[in-house]
Amino acid sequence: MRSNSLFLILSFFIIFRLYSNDRDSTIYQFKYSKLVDVPDLSFLGRVYSGLDILEQMDLKPLRNKSIAILSNQSAVNRNNEHLLDILLEYPDIKVSYLLSMEHGIWGTDNKRSKMIGRDGIEPLHKAQIIDLYKTYLYPPSWAMDNIDLILVDYQDTGSRYSTYTATLSKVFESASDFEVPVYILDRPNPIRGDILEGPVPRLEFQSFESYHLFPIRHGLTIGEISLIINEMGWVKDSKRVKLNIIPMANWNREMWFKDTHLPWRNLAPYLTTPSSVLAYTGMDLFRGTNLNIGFGTAAPYLIVGSPWLSTSYLLQKLKEQNLSGVEFKEIEYRPMGSTYHERSPKYDNLKCSGIELIITDQNVFQPISTATSILILIHQLFPRQFQWEENNYIDKLFGSNELRIIAAQKKSPDQLPSLWSKDIYKFNVFRQPFLIYK
Repeated sequence: MRSNSLFLILSFFIIFRLYSNDRDSTIYQFKYSKLVDVPDLSFLGRVYSGLDILEQMDLKPLRNKSIAILSNQSAVNRNNEHLLDILLEYPDIKVSYLLSMEHGIWGTDNKRSKMIGRDGIEPLHKAQIIDLYKTYLYPPSWAMDNIDLILVDYQDTGSRYSTYTATLSKVFESASDFEVPVYILDRPNPIRGDILEGPVPRLEFQSFESYHLFPIRHGLTIGEISLIINEMGWVKDSKRVKLNIIPMANWNREMWFKDTHLPWRNLAPYLTTPSSVLAYTGMDLFRGTNLNIGFGTAAPYLIVGSPWLSTSYLLQKLKEQNLSGVEFKEIEYRPMGSTYHERSPKYDNLKCSGIELIITDQNVFQPISTATSILILIHQLFPRQFQWEENNYIDKLFGSNELRIIAAQKKSPDQLPSLWSKDIYKFNVFRQPFLIYK
């Protein structure tokens, strides 16, 4: 009866906070993966990333090794020093290859990206850059034959949409084939590790943006993601890799990124602030529609609009939804393309009317419920103008066709959370043995 009561409660709440049990999961014995023993820094009170911990270890796991690095601009220590700059001080560590994810090693707007040139050589380490997003899916054999280990360090978004997880999984497959160990430097989940929201993707809707069976807001760190993938064999042919995770110190699941006091680096071209990362968790769904979501403005993911949108009645309907932790403001704007972004924003240089999201309380703000409410209401109020992107791309982002069906049936947006509450409950039970932090 207690279990049934809990499920009934979950069906009425859109999201909920989830706390791991009192067991220290770091002592859990994993079959294919290892949590590296790290110095006890609890007396210092501050959060230290996996990179900070690696420095405390004097980089011993990397010494006298030829390595490949899967990383981007976010791989900085507490002093805002980048991993590649730190490694320059260790001549016995040879950086042979840099494995590039979506948006590149340095991001699209970083001056250092201009130094790479057409040959794809990072000038300071003389390391060849291998594009794992556009050119290759897997690190090529000629690279894998010449390295001793792969080092992974990047700040994840906390949302399943990120293609970084798919790229990481492909690296795991190659590392398994060539018996190359992988070291993960863990980093915080920037939008907390105790709040989950959204559906788990159905198998037929998996894609690079829904690569594994995680809810949209999954509450995991990159170390925990890696642990699940490796222990469960969630890659082609259930391959496993010799995985070593260097955990953080002093991070707990209730922390927002600002609570860590770690330096902020833009996670992607449009993810420029912690607020935009939180909003992105829901508003990225609009990439499956013909609306602009602030691309080409100073507030990406915090704006939604178009030249044909009329906002007054939409705002009235949104107010009736009683959405928590957010207010809405009517705005007019003109998205402008940038040389830093490969694609022009929707309605580039056209006057748009829209609404701006003002997050008033991030602790109760429900990004996916908010975004789906806005999306369904626009679909219902503007049936002639609203369009889904071709091939029902929205289904791949959402992880199922339920959002599109609810919208087509003209049902109330508040029916969606009860559909994913069971997913959240099951996933939270599943993830417990893999949680590294309380």
